[in-house]
Amino acid sequence: MPSQQTLSEVLDRLEKAVSSLEDVVDRHLEVRENYRDAEEEVQRMNADRAKLAGELDASEARAGRLEDVNKEVSRRLVTAMETIRAVLDR
Repeated sequence: MPSQQTLSEVLDRLEKAVSSLEDVVDRHLEVRENYRDAEEEVQRMNADRAKLAGELDASEARAGRLEDVNKEVSRRLVTAMETIRAVLDR
């Protein structure tokens, strides 16, 4: 009987080892899936960042054009006011 008990113990140990190995493989697969999800999220964030950077550049260019137009309008208003004053002063 001692060999039968030993075989039973060995089979129990083998079953525990296989179960532990399955657990490790499951955790490894879960970590890989989480890593893949994180990589995809980083790629989406990079795409969003690039899009936002482009929009920011376009907005800055538009703001620059508006500033130039504003300066030109201001200059023309000053010229018009000076012309009106000159006409009124005559």
